[in-house]
Amino acid sequence: MASFLRRLYSTSQSPLSDVVSKRMNLNSADLPKVFLPPVNRSMQVLDKSFFRKVVPLAAASISDVKQITNVRKDLDRSGDILKISPIRHLREDDSAPGTKCILLRHGIEADRPSTWSPTLTKLVNDNLARIRPYDLTLTYDDWTMHNILEAILPEIPEEEKETPAGFAQVGHVAHVNLREPYLPYKHLIGQILVDKNPNITTVINKTFDVGTESVFRTFPYEVLAGPDDLDVTVRESDCEFKFNFGKVYWNSRLGTEHARVFETFHEGEAVCDVMAGVGPFAIPAGKRKVFVRANDLNPDSYASLEDAIKRNKVDAFVTASCDDGRHFIRAATEALANSPRTAKLPAKVKISRNQSKEDIQALKKAADDAAKVLQEPTVFSHYVMNLPASAIEFLDAFKGLYHGRETDFEPHTSQKLPLIHLYLFQTKLTAEEEELFEICERISKHIGSEVKIDDPELDVDIRYVRLVAPKKKMFCASFRIPRSVAFARP
Repeated sequence: MASFLRRLYSTSQSPLSDVVSKRMNLNSADLPKVFLPPVNRSMQVLDKSFFRKVVPLAAASISDVKQITNVRKDLDRSGDILKISPIRHLREDDSAPGTKCILLRHGIEADRPSTWSPTLTKLVNDNLARIRPYDLTLTYDDWTMHNILEAILPEIPEEEKETPAGFAQVGHVAHVNLREPYLPYKHLIGQILVDKNPNITTVINKTFDVGTESVFRTFPYEVLAGPDDLDVTVRESDCEFKFNFGKVYWNSRLGTEHARVFETFHEGEAVCDVMAGVGPFAIPAGKRKVFVRANDLNPDSYASLEDAIKRNKVDAFVTASCDDGRHFIRAATEALANSPRTAKLPAKVKISRNQSKEDIQALKKAADDAAKVLQEPTVFSHYVMNLPASAIEFLDAFKGLYHGRETDFEPHTSQKLPLIHLYLFQTKLTAEEEELFEICERISKHIGSEVKIDDPELDVDIRYVRLVAPKKKMFCASFRIPRSVAFARP
């Protein structure tokens, strides 16, 4: 587990003749074992005192404080300084009050000059430094979360590991999904995550088997450490969201994917966000002056969505509903056609303290007169369907959605049929081409018309999002509503 994390976090370096002179941290893959914490895989209750360890080193003691900078530069060039972050190499020399010392890399011994570099020998011969033994004491507070977890967790074959250090953070909450071998250590893991991450106060673990989550994508959980407080505030895409993580769905790892989609929306367009959650697509889109009609069946998500609309001041562009997705697709499309909105964007006003009340009112009126007005279109440009487990089953709602409105679209106007951004799970197959073909087949079955990846009229674009489980992928399939579906008789 932690060996993998060390490989992940260690910095790629060019080969050096003396590898111990490289800069490292306590997660580095090639960290000398002497710097690792003691191991106790039977620990059931966290005992911080167990992790106290004394590492025998050597140090260059410098009595003349004016020479510290020059000596340190020489030792840095020769690769003799201990460079393991966050261990400080410059310290007080407790053997000689008022003297400083520089910790030397592991392998240099104070009583064996044969282990000294020529630079170190010269500094001693020139009376600029004295080499002395130094006992470096490391404690629980010094080691990283990964160091401590590796020291207490059972040894498991690498291919079966799913490190508990790989948690998701939502506000002050760390969310883990522990595999069976780690469950006896769950409270230790929770306490270590809290201790080693200053912004985390609560750690929770999912308690359900895959596939048993609720229709609202929420899950039962147990608290491993800290208070049972899941009321969080998070920021994403310059927007703020406040919600109870135990009652709504949120995945902090999808921020880049959210942005990829809403950045394709253009100012003044209309978007239908069918399974909006707390608004990770809708709220940033509203800030981009995109008209969004957002919906979620979960009453808690709906309440948090309404809060986000007010909190981020996008009420001129975003509205919220709490409805069944299939019904919402049709109702929102009809409402947009019959009752499009307008949004007034007042010009900015610069007011100085010296201006009179009359002048200020005049400026405000002039700004109001110069305000830009955006008119909501009568057709959606995009439908977002972010419910990977079942959104594909709602595609039948698009049949006949624009029946009788053929003249609103190409070739009668420049308006193209709307794009659907459909999130779905897909079984991992041998080749990605097989997966894409199967996704198109599934979409075709549910929407009632053939959708092919190379169909130029549909602008099909299927993107891999993430691996959900070893044999389960998440994709986003974007495609235009086929004409045979949009204009069909309902």
